[in-house]
Amino acid sequence: MAERPEDLNLPNAVITRIIKEALPDGVNISKEARSAISRAASVFVLYATSCANNFAMKGKRKTLNASDVLSAMEEMEFQRFVTPLKEALEAYRREQKGKKEASEQKKKDKDKKTDSEDQDKSRDEDNDEDEERLEEEEQNEEEELDN
Repeated sequence: MAERPEDLNLPNAVITRIIKEALPDGVNISKEARSAISRAASVFVLYATSCANNFAMKGKRKTLNASDVLSAMEEMEFQRFVTPLKEALEAYRREQKGKKEASEQKKKDKDKKTDSEDQDKSRDEDNDEDEERLEEEEQNEEEELDN
């Protein structure tokens, strides 16, 4: 847990960016208003986390999951956020699935490349051994001819 209440505040840069995206161009916000929004956002996050934690505890779990957060939103009477949150969650899951598949494909391609390189290396070693054997045989034949 945080040692000081200020430690629980969201970073000012994040709050400023969110505020700028939410307001029309040309609208300014005072430092005092930005600070108040930052504190309100932090309180909201703490309250939502606490409510979600209650749902996890009811399920005898120590890990909060997305359904806990969605249930907390409904309990906090923020039903209008549930649908956009579900959509964002689905988009996040699709993105993660795509990243995972891309990573697995990259690994498979790397393994294929490694296998191919190993086969090439093995062929090269076999060819080197064959060349050495041929050279030895030629030397032996020359020695026999000399004798």
